[in-house]
Amino acid sequence: MIIVSACLAGFRCRYDGKTVPDADVVALVKSGKAIPVCPEMLGGLPCPRIPAERTADGTHVLTREGVDVTEAYRLGAKETLRLARLYGCEKAILKARSPSCGYGQIYDGTFSGTLKDGVGVTAQLLAENGIAVEVKD
Repeated sequence: MIIVSACLAGFRCRYDGKTVPDADVVALVKSGKAIPVCPEMLGGLPCPRIPAERTADGTHVLTREGVDVTEAYRLGAKETLRLARLYGCEKAILKARSPSCGYGQIYDGTFSGTLKDGVGVTAQLLAENGIAVEVKD
């Protein structure tokens, strides 16, 4: 079983209320081989929501308006890990560049569209717990 970002599976859960379906991820979910999750929503954030990015030092997640939503991101990451363990997932396919799901590169915290090397909150927790992380646009 694989954990996948729900937005990649066709669910409208991105910060802007939209979806970015990936045909391969949709097929995995339809075949029962993947479980779609939205860590931000599992952490209690609404949809749509104000965009957020990890701070430059990676310690917090702030909205574009400066509201600290770090705890919601941490809670969503913990819930995602709990589901991954419950279903015996060894792999995750997550949304690239997200402050939650990004892996390798994320936005730099300035809301300028600039990328930096980094990892989202959920991707980091999953990787630290032995779950292989792959990202898709």
